[in-house]
Amino acid sequence: MKRTQMFFMVVQLPLDFFMLLLAAICAYYLRFSDWAIGLKPVLFQMSVGQFLDIILPIIFVWMFVFILSGLYSIDPNRKLGSDVIRIFIANLAGLAIVATFLMFTQQLFDSRFIAAAAWVFAVVYVFLGRLVIRGLKSLVYRAGIGLRNVLIIGDNDLTHQLKQELDKRPELGYKVIGTLPSFSLTDLKKYETELIDEIVLSAPHASQKQTLSLLDYCNQHQITFKYFADLFSTYATNIAVAPIAGVPIVEIKKTRLEGWWMVLKRIFDLIGSLILMVVTSPIMLLTALIIFFETGGPIIYKNERIGHSGRKFYLYKFRSMYQQDCTGEQYGESGKKALEKEAELIKKQSSRKGPIYKVENDPRITPFGRFIRRWSIDELPQFLNVFIGDMSMVGPRPHQPREVKGYTTGHMKVLSIPPGVTGLAQISGRSDLSYDEEANLDIFYIENWSLALDAIVFIKTPFILFKKRKAE
Repeated sequence: MKRTQMFFMVVQLPLDFFMLLLAAICAYYLRFSDWAIGLKPVLFQMSVGQFLDIILPIIFVWMFVFILSGLYSIDPNRKLGSDVIRIFIANLAGLAIVATFLMFTQQLFDSRFIAAAAWVFAVVYVFLGRLVIRGLKSLVYRAGIGLRNVLIIGDNDLTHQLKQELDKRPELGYKVIGTLPSFSLTDLKKYETELIDEIVLSAPHASQKQTLSLLDYCNQHQITFKYFADLFSTYATNIAVAPIAGVPIVEIKKTRLEGWWMVLKRIFDLIGSLILMVVTSPIMLLTALIIFFETGGPIIYKNERIGHSGRKFYLYKFRSMYQQDCTGEQYGESGKKALEKEAELIKKQSSRKGPIYKVENDPRITPFGRFIRRWSIDELPQFLNVFIGDMSMVGPRPHQPREVKGYTTGHMKVLSIPPGVTGLAQISGRSDLSYDEEANLDIFYIENWSLALDAIVFIKTPFILFKKRKAE
């Protein structure tokens, strides 16, 4: 293990202790604030010193729960979303221990408020502590300190893509010290073995003999061995084994999002869309009035899209084009002519390759339409799509039927879950991404779906959605 990793691992423990202590003290002073006393008078007397005598042993127990929860496991590639879930669950377990302690010791002071407030503060503060550590790691890695030296073996597009990403993003903690087209002991001797921390095999079709030989070499020299998953392993990220007629059968699932997870996601969509429609209603009302006074009706533009399982639905947006340029059968003859005009513009001015198009310097957009597109205000009516069930808050972006016809076979997988108002593609580059990049992000989201991933995408979206961008 690198000394840098060891240092941050050791520092994390006292930092978490300090954050838990700070959470407890904040909860204590909040209980004695005028606001809390106004809600319920304090029926006990306790100094800070007396409170710390009680809380310090509890914090040590709380830290032990953190250890059991895996918050200090060595995983340099662990995602922030994974830490968020672990922190939440560990603090919940810690709260349960506190409640049990108070019940059996029959404390006389009114501790329920303090316990609940301390739990909230603990979740927030411990998470902030993790962000601080991650930020420091990023700064240290960018300075070239503590990087894990990586040797990549393979000669394909994945090899070059991995090398470019690691060279471009030192904050990930890796330094590529070389690449080899194939494994051979002679080539490896060119490198100082004590300098190699990890070897990544990027040769899916390497023979079993070569792979095992390389693995033995890594074991002998205390080098971490990693490899790129082959095509079948990639598809098999979600598998289930069940006997049929006494024979175990492996099922490759499209996504983890099924059963009760789908029900839970739908509940969040209903609550979230309703809240956001209420919160953004003043903006939507003002937008509707400006559109009406600028170019008249209709204010809402309905665009046909393909959703879950290939079902067609109308996606709602604030109209940002002139009436005669609105496409679709619902606009009659005008819509058909507008469709032909759009096809010509796509041929001449589309900035994207593949089935998905983006018209640069679109002459059909109104002056105010350009403004609401630039700030993504035109997409606010899609919360109604979420509420009625056509879409989800997070998921792959839905495309038009003519775009879906141009999908590759692999990209048809995006139709296996409801489309979303936002998604990985939106927070990773939006319409500036190529078709292949967007497809890869959508498929990654589907295969690796989790509530934590949804939360991360949702939290990041406001910083991207309302970020100034080029009008489309």
